[in-house]
Amino acid sequence: MEWSALAPQLLSATGQTLYMVAVTLVLAGLIGLAVGMGLYVTRRGSIMENSVVFTVLNLLVNFVRPIPFIILLAALGKVTEEVVGSRLGPNAAIFAMTIGATFAVARIVEQNLMTVDPGVIEAARSMGVSRWKIITTVIIPEAMGPLVLGYTFLVIGITDMSAMAGAIGAGGLGDFALRLGYQRFNDQVTWAAVIVIIILVQLVQFFGNWLARRIMRR
Repeated sequence: MEWSALAPQLLSATGQTLYMVAVTLVLAGLIGLAVGMGLYVTRRGSIMENSVVFTVLNLLVNFVRPIPFIILLAALGKVTEEVVGSRLGPNAAIFAMTIGATFAVARIVEQNLMTVDPGVIEAARSMGVSRWKIITTVIIPEAMGPLVLGYTFLVIGITDMSAMAGAIGAGGLGDFALRLGYQRFNDQVTWAAVIVIIILVQLVQFFGNWLARRIMRR
């Protein structure tokens, strides 16, 4: 096994995976935060109760979330080609990954916002604080620690998505492990990709746990 030739490919694949995961986390994180917040504030008894909006958002999340990502990738092929210009490569994968991850983020956000003490919100409302200010200065800060942990956990899921996307031409560590490892019966190459993924995920998990602890101590 010529590691001198494979090492640059492993490095390139790692860079592609980091790019896909980072961009997807930012895009899905922001869109999912908005959707999850929408679910929370429009549910019955919340500060912007709206049964129509809540029902639409809830149905949308429940519709997309159960779809296996590899099937979602295939189903979005034509749309991806129209938006990105290709069905192959990291950018094409990011488009599908963002859609798939957004609704997972939304549910994580909604569940973590539910942990906010309703008494804190009612106290702010009784003092005449506007609904938007309650969201930005009360709800989000109160749930920040659990949200950080939720987003940290999501990194694992997005990394898994990037590996599956590698199976259909997105590049990254998934493509490296399958094309140069599994298809050539080279277990060492496959395990090299596995070890890199484990290291990356552990680093993110460590940082996320550390950040969440600091936030919750305040």
